Amino acid sequence: MSPLSPSIGFLLLLVLWSPGVIQATTLFANVNGVVNSEGVCQCSVYLPDPVFPVEKVEYLQNTALSINVTLEAEVSKIREYSKKIESYESRILNLTHRLQVMEQTSVSYNELDFELIKVEIKEMEALVLQLKSTVTGGNEIIELLYTQIQNISVEINKLERFDKNNVIAIRREIAALKQRIKQCEEQNTGVRPTALPPPEYGLCNHGPISNISKPFVIQLNWRGFGFLYGSWGKDPSPRPPKNELYWVAPLNTDARYLEYYRTYQNYDDFLLFKNPKEQRILYGQGSGTVVFNNCMYYNCHASGDICKIDVDTNTLIIRKTLPGAVFNNRFSYAGVNWQDFDFAVDESGLWVIYSTEASTGNIVISKLNETTLTVENTWQTKQYKPAVSNAFIACGVLYATRTVSTRKEELFYMFDTKTGTESRLNLVFDKMLETIQSIQYNPSDHKLYVYNDGYEVTYDATFSS
Repeated sequence: MSPLSPSIGFLLLLVLWSPGVIQATTLFANVNGVVNSEGVCQCSVYLPDPVFPVEKVEYLQNTALSINVTLEAEVSKIREYSKKIESYESRILNLTHRLQVMEQTSVSYNELDFELIKVEIKEMEALVLQLKSTVTGGNEIIELLYTQIQNISVEINKLERFDKNNVIAIRREIAALKQRIKQCEEQNTGVRPTALPPPEYGLCNHGPISNISKPFVIQLNWRGFGFLYGSWGKDPSPRPPKNELYWVAPLNTDARYLEYYRTYQNYDDFLLFKNPKEQRILYGQGSGTVVFNNCMYYNCHASGDICKIDVDTNTLIIRKTLPGAVFNNRFSYAGVNWQDFDFAVDESGLWVIYSTEASTGNIVISKLNETTLTVENTWQTKQYKPAVSNAFIACGVLYATRTVSTRKEELFYMFDTKTGTESRLNLVFDKMLETIQSIQYNPSDHKLYVYNDGYEVTYDATFSS
């Protein structure tokens, strides 16, 4: 109790609080008291027990305001992320479509395609990781998005690895050369040379080979780095209903035995190792194998015989001895063992390149009947076979190569079976690795299919007019 003057009453205020509002309310007004004999005013006031916690109320109010601000910020983030998620869902669908186009079309993609897709994938992956770190608790949509992005990243890396062997670099170089040629033409005010007509595949209305392009490295053979010897190519005349037939025949690691081979129905399957038909034979020998009209021709193991199998059924059709031919590495190519028989296909059909004891190791050429394997005609050259690194036949002309260096090869010799004359050439071309194990000319596209220390490589052959 406090001393008060007689005329003064108590005015008691109570502070009331509600969410977001603080107001003062009069609880008691004009409380009457009694003045005692000593002139002291006495009154009784009843207050709630315990005393109202004003400080706690203020703390709760501040906390509520802080939570409200934070909540608004998080809601704004969620709205922003929702918009981004919708955008990236659309981009994922777009990427999926582009990957399907890459897989289903004829492999026309380039380095820029890969880089653009990889940048988009990184952006989306960063956003989803940010979402996962800021959104507490489980979120199935975010997890699904992250899984989809990772799957796309894996697929694009797989596709890019198939183009790892400098194919992109070579294409870029070709594009640069074309641009330089175009600039030279624009700067040249004189008479421009008349463009050569496009080649007529399957015909021989032209002169000899005048140029060999730079190598187009396709890929490593399907058995791996250890299988340095073998051959590969494209059947120039596959039996219907097949439109294309690619084949790969690596030798075992002993560089002698031909045991396993694969065929592919189209170039895309071959390039991506899809849908291969892998088969086994017992046994072939050497890297001189060729496939023609769905049949594989090779040197039967440890013999002077030719074997012919149907690659569709993997059955032996015929086996026939090549008269007078030496075998078992007697006169093989320089640096390439066991290639006593080297089969070739050109515009006129099947050939075999070999040597005999009577020829003292010089190259002998025989035209074969592909059905019966009988020899239709034979030519003997003056070129010693072990001095040649490899050979092929185009339009009835034998072309032989020799090694210049570990990165250069030279087309140096030709023998024309139509005239029986031989000539010297000087066409140097690049190679990827040191040793060329086989060269197969294809009359349907004028390409050379080369097996180079385990890598499958092609060259474009240009003929003079």
